[in-house]
Amino acid sequence: MENTMRFAKVSFAGRIKSMLKVDFRRMFKSKLFYILIACALVIPILMTVMMSMMDGSVSVNPQTGEETIMQGPENTWQNIGTLPGEPLGGDEIFMMCNINMAFMGVAVFVCLFISDDFRSGYAKNLFTVRAKRGEYVVSKTVAGFLCGALMLIAYLIGSVLGGAIAGLSFELHGLNAGHIVMCMLAKICLMLVFVSIFTLISVAAKQRAWLGICGSLGGGMLLFMMVSMITPLGSTVINVALCAAGGALFAFGLGAISKVVLKKTSMV
Repeated sequence: MENTMRFAKVSFAGRIKSMLKVDFRRMFKSKLFYILIACALVIPILMTVMMSMMDGSVSVNPQTGEETIMQGPENTWQNIGTLPGEPLGGDEIFMMCNINMAFMGVAVFVCLFISDDFRSGYAKNLFTVRAKRGEYVVSKTVAGFLCGALMLIAYLIGSVLGGAIAGLSFELHGLNAGHIVMCMLAKICLMLVFVSIFTLISVAAKQRAWLGICGSLGGGMLLFMMVSMITPLGSTVINVALCAAGGALFAFGLGAISKVVLKKTSMV
């Protein structure tokens, strides 16, 4: 009887599962991942407490003699968004320095995570013997999305802790806990849009992490000002559905472009 050796064909889902296991293992062993999560947790606590301590303090312009009175936060949810009845953006500082900073923070993770593959030669070896470009893009996008979602959750926890420490109000001004949940779900779904952009720029920059970070931050800023309008504190299921649909479209479309970029360009 003739002995024959058969090689089992690995399915697309099996290859993605294998890639995700490798990337998740690398991510959860990465110091950068935990540093970013810790920053997302600590920043709102420090910012809220420090701004509360400075509330009412007066600064004088030595040239004009004009006095400026510092105004601290009055409500815990200013770290998340603008409450009903407040002007768009609320306090000037919290208009930019709020939970939406997590969308920019995840750019650092995605760019360094991908550039390390090309700098070490891991990506070239991977495409030669193990995985295809499509599975690689999907795996990096999912890993970046998970990191971004955890950063958003950590920022929410930090905001609540900061508000409690500073003794701020938790009044929702007509909203309820359901709106907060929908707001966070919408932001998490929208994170997929940003991660897809960062992944495309990172695979194009390859081992040049500085170029990937600069390009990602520049590309992300084009959409950054829209985040507050798309995912307000008063978000509903419609906001979540729109963000989820947008995330899926960007992930599919930009993922396909990322795959083409990997095929058409050198691995070094």
